[in-house]
Amino acid sequence: MTIRVGLTLAAALLAISPLATAQYIWIDDKGFKQLSDRPPPPSVAENRILKSPGKPVFNPYAPAESEPAAIKAPPTIAERNADFNKRQAATAEAARSAASEAQHTIDKAANCDAARKNQLALDQGLRLSTFDQNGERGYMNDAQREDLRKNTQKVLVDCK
Repeated sequence: MTIRVGLTLAAALLAISPLATAQYIWIDDKGFKQLSDRPPPPSVAENRILKSPGKPVFNPYAPAESEPAAIKAPPTIAERNADFNKRQAATAEAARSAASEAQHTIDKAANCDAARKNQLALDQGLRLSTFDQNGERGYMNDAQREDLRKNTQKVLVDCK
């Protein structure tokens, strides 16, 4: 007798359990599925309401009545790999460019420093030596000093 009562109670609970389920199912603005016994807010579009009283339950495997033309298929693994390789190449190129620019800045600073030292030596009237093709030391004459002064001033114009 207790088994019959237990089975009857279990059958009654199973029969009324659908009444306890949500009456409305919709997808909110953040893409999360919402379940409620109250209707969704008016801001929810009709195509985002998956279930409501009088509307059949959404079946994702059923063929769509009108398929939107703007649906884009997810990228394939090859497309994602190609995109990744492009990003890697762009990052490497940016790093090479930055390194080249940094080296150029260092070289320009060294060149400007050397030009300032040459200008200082020329302004002080010091004797400046040169070396010829045989490696023998010689001293600059006034014409050579004036040429070096002009070249040094041209370099110093760019060193501001």
